[in-house]
Amino acid sequence: MPRNGRDASGHAAPPPLPAAGASEPRKSAVYRGPDLADHFLECTKLGRYLTVEDGSRFVITDDFRTAPVISSASAIAAIYSKDFLVAQAALLPLSQSAQKMSVRERDKFEQLFALIEEEALADPVKNSARAIREAHFRGAEIRALEAELGDKLSPARTRYREFLGVVKKLMDRKVTAGPFLDEFRAFTQDVAGQLDFGIYSFCLDRLMGSVRVLSKVKKLLVLEILKYPPFIRRELLTNILTFPGQEQELIEFVKYMIQNELGKTAAIEIELLEAYKLQRLTVRDIEGSLAASASL
Repeated sequence: MPRNGRDASGHAAPPPLPAAGASEPRKSAVYRGPDLADHFLECTKLGRYLTVEDGSRFVITDDFRTAPVISSASAIAAIYSKDFLVAQAALLPLSQSAQKMSVRERDKFEQLFALIEEEALADPVKNSARAIREAHFRGAEIRALEAELGDKLSPARTRYREFLGVVKKLMDRKVTAGPFLDEFRAFTQDVAGQLDFGIYSFCLDRLMGSVRVLSKVKKLLVLEILKYPPFIRRELLTNILTFPGQEQELIEFVKYMIQNELGKTAAIEIELLEAYKLQRLTVRDIEGSLAASASL
C-alpha cells in the first residue's frame, strides 16, 4: 500500500473512502480477491496496463460498467490506468455510489474526485472528474458520462467484430497471409485509442495461441508488434511468451527478434515481465533488478 501519502511513482494516494452503504456490494462480482486495489498499484509499479487480480487478462471497461467493483479499486483504476477508456469507466461506479451517501460521506467523495482530477493520467478523465464533482454527482451528469463512453466504444467494437470475421477466414484458409496482414494493420489503426487494450490484447492472444493460424502469419504479426510503443509491445510480446502451450518455435523466434531488434534494456524489461507473469519473480524482485541495472 502507499506510504506517506504517495505511491511508488510519486502520485498522491487516494484518501480513505467512506464506508460502503448496504446498497454497495462489499465484494466484486468479477474480482474475487480482497486486495484488488493493491493489485492495481502493483501493476502501476511495473508500468503495466491494469490486469484482473489473477493476471489472466487485462481489465476492460465492461468490468466497471456491468459488474460492481470495490470503491478503492475503482479509484485506483481511475487515477492510474494507462487505458483512458478503462479509467473513464472506473469513474462511473464511484459516481453512482456517491448518489446514495449522506452529505458528510459525500464530502469525502468530493475530496476523492478532486484528487482524481489532479492526478489522473488522462485529460478526459480529469475533465470528467471535475464535471461530476462540480455537478455534485447529479444523475444527469453521470448518465452523460456513460453515454459519452458508449459513443466512443461502439464504433470500435463494431470494427472489432468485423475483424473477427477476417480472422475466421484466415483460420479457414480463405484468406492468405498478405491480405490478412493488411487487414490487421487497418484494424489496429482504426481502433487505436478507441478500444479497450484488453480486448485488443485478447484478440492477439487468441491468434498467437491458435493451432489453426499458420506459423508464418504469427511471425509476421510479431514483426508488426515490434514496431509498437515500448509498454504496449512489452505486454503483447510477453503474452506470447507466456501463453499456455505456446509453440517452442514461436517462443524462440520472439526471443531472437527481441535480442536483435530492441536492444539490451528492452530485452531485460521483457525478460523480467515474462518471469513475473510466470510467477518466477515478485514485484520486489523486479524493482531490485531494475535498480541494480540502472546503477551499472
